[in-house]
Amino acid sequence: MMAWCTRYRVRWVNLNNNRCCFTSLTPKWIDVSEVMSESFADYQITALAPSKERKEVPLPEEMGSPRITHQYTRFTGKDVAKAKADGGSDMFDEIRQRFLEFKNNKFLKEAAHFQNLARAQSPKLMVIACVDSRVCPTNVLGLQPGEAFMVRNVANLVPAIEFGPSETGAALEFAVKTLEVENILVIGHSQCAGIEALMGMQDSNPRNYVERWVINGKAAKQRIEATAPHLNFDQQCTHCEKESVTQSLNNLLTYPWINERVKEGLLSLGGGYYDFVDCTFEKWSLDIEGSGAVGGKRYSTKDHRFWC
Repeated sequence: MMAWCTRYRVRWVNLNNNRCCFTSLTPKWIDVSEVMSESFADYQITALAPSKERKEVPLPEEMGSPRITHQYTRFTGKDVAKAKADGGSDMFDEIRQRFLEFKNNKFLKEAAHFQNLARAQSPKLMVIACVDSRVCPTNVLGLQPGEAFMVRNVANLVPAIEFGPSETGAALEFAVKTLEVENILVIGHSQCAGIEALMGMQDSNPRNYVERWVINGKAAKQRIEATAPHLNFDQQCTHCEKESVTQSLNNLLTYPWINERVKEGLLSLGGGYYDFVDCTFEKWSLDIEGSGAVGGKRYSTKDHRFWC
């Protein structure tokens, strides 16, 4: 038996109770007989919708995750202590212990909140930060689950749309067009190895994956070299850490669906700089309405604030 499926594909098949789930936007013919011998009408079909609009769909018991009810195993402080005692020194055992602490001290205590998050996400903020292990926006800014859509890459760079498809670009598209976030914050930081690699490049011919990626910050590097040639290398890197954030904010505006929302007042763009040496945070934004683009390509900044 063949069936034309315009928005679905097989995601999982449960042969025990003759049910399967289709999720896809790709039109295709599906040979149902190859999946199972029951009629197509017996199948459960689930449309792929944006996560903020998706409704809860009942899954077979063996396929679904436990619900937030009293059926959850409640771990006490003694259970966590026992887990620590049995955990040894393996890193994954330590992570397991932290997970149990999270489950006991937060997840179970805020069950209603996490149940709502299980149905949909609707973050108002998108954060683009570096992969540096010392830079954790969740901890530094006190972000809670469901509060921020987050992307982390080397040197917290946003490539211009001319760069072509990228993981960051895909995340931006989903966050802005589907989740409709209202704020984007790009966070740079002190002692960034990615920016150091960028500043250390002697030419525009990348020799590895890191250089091929950080070349997206080339305009910031050139600007620092032109305006601060008297500074030593470390000082230039510090300036470039901030300048690259401003460059990324400008690059965000190369995406038409971001530019349009910014001009309509539906989306705000902000830059940040976290200095983990003395724990300070600097925040600024682009002066889109006041200054206009400098040279038709770059906006100046405004609203500099220091949180210290």
